[in-house]
Amino acid sequence: MNDPVAEVVSLLKPSLSISKLVTGGGRWLVERTELGSPFYCAIVEGSCLMTISGRQSVVLTAGDFVLVPKIFSFTMSSLEPLPRGALARRLETSPGVFRLGEPEAPTDIKAMVGHCAFGTDDKALLVSLLPEVIHVRGEERLMRLVNMINEETRADRTAREMVLHRLLEVLLIEALRSSASATAPPGLLRGMADPLLAPTLRRIHADPGRNMTVETLARDAAMSRSTFFDRFRREVGVAPMEYATGWRMALAKELLREDVAMAEVAQRVGYGSTSAFSVAFSRHVGMPPGAYSRANAAA
Repeated sequence: MNDPVAEVVSLLKPSLSISKLVTGGGRWLVERTELGSPFYCAIVEGSCLMTISGRQSVVLTAGDFVLVPKIFSFTMSSLEPLPRGALARRLETSPGVFRLGEPEAPTDIKAMVGHCAFGTDDKALLVSLLPEVIHVRGEERLMRLVNMINEETRADRTAREMVLHRLLEVLLIEALRSSASATAPPGLLRGMADPLLAPTLRRIHADPGRNMTVETLARDAAMSRSTFFDRFRREVGVAPMEYATGWRMALAKELLREDVAMAEVAQRVGYGSTSAFSVAFSRHVGMPPGAYSRANAAA
């Protein structure tokens, strides 16, 4: 069966924007308020403070990895930070290597930092299925992957962009694997950690074209309709058919961008006719599938 987590990462079309090595000493604070790109950070040595908007501050130490798939404002600082609004001293000591704080002070933090972009125009739906913040401690595989990305960014090797794309996909999957549990916030990872819901999610992804109702999904999961509906909404964060429709439309967009005939798209995502598909697509996306296909061909 298809793997929902792998499919979500693949459809996000991640690409690396920035990868850099950062060291810091003394008092420093970096504030991101422009709500930029998704962000990750791996602490190699030392410790620092990270404060994401609306959340309690977290001390990050060596071996910690943080991924923020959603776009939040946040600050990173020395354990004794500068006042908010104060500008950190920031010096690029060599290409892709930055020093924060006081140049003469002993180095008390070394971190690998990256910003990425998601190339799909359906990222709002797909990112909503993931945790808002992933914080993993002591996962050596994640640290090695971040280091490989950092090394590949600095080198001018054959097929560099392809390698970076694949490494970033693996990094995202590894981070999601490391945080998948019943204690995750409602979303795809928590749903996949539920032994009664995981088969349903796999079936939705494996065969989006089959006839699906809450009743048939509940019957496949060996639950009553109401129990299944409540459990799915609690664990995944949306109602079953809302999830199924969102996934079908994400796939439909991808197929239309690949110039697949509309009749085939309709059949592959579970609609009995192109007119029924067109109505559903227009309602969900805000434009007919033909117009969407033409707009993406022009782009």
